[in-house]
Amino acid sequence: MADHVFDTAVLDQWGETITFPVDLERSVDYAKATNDPIAQHLDGTLAPPVFAVVPAIASLAETTMSAVPDELMLRILHGEQDFRFYRPIVPGDVLKVRCKVVGIHGKSSGVVVTSLAETRDEAGELVNEQYFTGFFKGGQWPHEVGALAPEHTFDEQLRSRSADFVMEQKFDEDQTFRYAEPAGDPMPIHLDDEFAKSMGLPGIIMHGLCTMAFTSHAVLNQVAPGNPERLKRLAVRFATPGRPGQVMTTSIWDTGNGTLRFESLSNEGQILIKDGLAEVEGA
Repeated sequence: MADHVFDTAVLDQWGETITFPVDLERSVDYAKATNDPIAQHLDGTLAPPVFAVVPAIASLAETTMSAVPDELMLRILHGEQDFRFYRPIVPGDVLKVRCKVVGIHGKSSGVVVTSLAETRDEAGELVNEQYFTGFFKGGQWPHEVGALAPEHTFDEQLRSRSADFVMEQKFDEDQTFRYAEPAGDPMPIHLDDEFAKSMGLPGIIMHGLCTMAFTSHAVLNQVAPGNPERLKRLAVRFATPGRPGQVMTTSIWDTGNGTLRFESLSNEGQILIKDGLAEVEGA
């Protein structure tokens, strides 16, 4: 089979800047849709940390796909997400978002496309940065250009001791339906059971970023329940899609200096989240 053609000309080229006004109702709806227990998120004082993807998601998807041949677009898997938080998003903010592809890397089983989004406020101050890693299963492209997302691999030596914190969380049966609208992600694999099965899935699957939001609660509940603004980085690798109704258990190791490593398993023994990393100021 011939190699697929990826567009390297888009590498490191910032796309159009989009404007996103942060609506109080949508911020609160996002918190509720992710079962967020943190008071400042539920009352609209601050947007939840993973809400940072909402202003950027459409631009990130368009930017990532700009490098990808048409025949591979439907094969995308969300591989990793890495947020850097410089300040929380606050309802009423008017945000400016721009994105670019930073790397394209061929692997034996597909091609990794890494994109970066930066979000600024009206004063031009950086609010957050996020790396989005898309994996195009079955893509053939024996080259590597640009950069991968920053490393956040789990330290296997941590398994020599018990986790410092363990938290169980349950995905509601209607979780994906509640999440889709405030997140701006209506993909049918999350909403239509028959369509999901036609794509080779066992049925409706959780949005990866909703699962990631659950891990942010797991971390913040343990080390900064009253001060969610102390979360400065949150990075994960999506291993297996969660399913509505599952219980997710997140094990968290405190490695000092505000750095926490974590992974999340379903009650059926599947690894849902790998290589979890949180950096919490003052923890």
